[in-house]
Amino acid sequence: MSGEAAVRTALIPGGVIMAYESTNRVALRQTIRKALITFSFILLPVTFVYISCPVITEGASEGIVTGGLIIFGLIFLSSLVFGRAWCGYLCPAGGLQEIYFQLRDPRVRIGRLTWLKYLIFLGIFGPLLHAIYSAGGLSTVDIFYRTVNSISIAWPGGYAIFYAQIAFITVFALLAGKRGFCHYFCPIAVIMILGCMIRNLARWPALHLSADAGRCTDCLQCSKACPMSLDVNGMVPAGRVGDHGLYSLRGLR
Repeated sequence: MSGEAAVRTALIPGGVIMAYESTNRVALRQTIRKALITFSFILLPVTFVYISCPVITEGASEGIVTGGLIIFGLIFLSSLVFGRAWCGYLCPAGGLQEIYFQLRDPRVRIGRLTWLKYLIFLGIFGPLLHAIYSAGGLSTVDIFYRTVNSISIAWPGGYAIFYAQIAFITVFALLAGKRGFCHYFCPIAVIMILGCMIRNLARWPALHLSADAGRCTDCLQCSKACPMSLDVNGMVPAGRVGDHGLYSLRGLR
């Protein structure tokens, strides 16, 4: 593609808002996106407990609605309208993995192992529901649960869990390829996938990607640049772009 971008964001159904974006606008959006997601990672020592599944489950076992549980609920609600925008713009783990793009940038082989994240989702949220049941329900709210002076890893054992997770994400970012952790292990991705499925069944207006297949020249730049290693070039003719991307708009021409 050349000139103006052929991929655009839209509100469905009916494509209420459709606008081609110039290459400069796409580049600006990409710069803003990278800045936001990188800053999200930098803030991780402060925000860690809000996306830490063990901490959320620990709080639930005490009957506490933690800040993390609230965040997970908000992520699910946002996916009903904004799809996986969290992954592309605000996820700290995504920010760390995209930093590693500068060191190693291979494509992920998307195969059957991507189902592993669904098993991990069940392995995390099953105990969470059991913890809530064992505590007799959720009776109190503590938004700052497990934070010390606004630092969320300053409690006993917090640093160990934090650095272990950083190391785990690093291994997959360097060995598995682009967003390897997202593809194979991230339970939050499953939350948003479920939200998108519900949104699609309900067919209410929501943010998604659409593409003009007629403008495609098969240059393959979209697939090469996709931070999720998706076969965008193959998805466009099949009309399957919609919910799969991070709305990063990388590789557009």
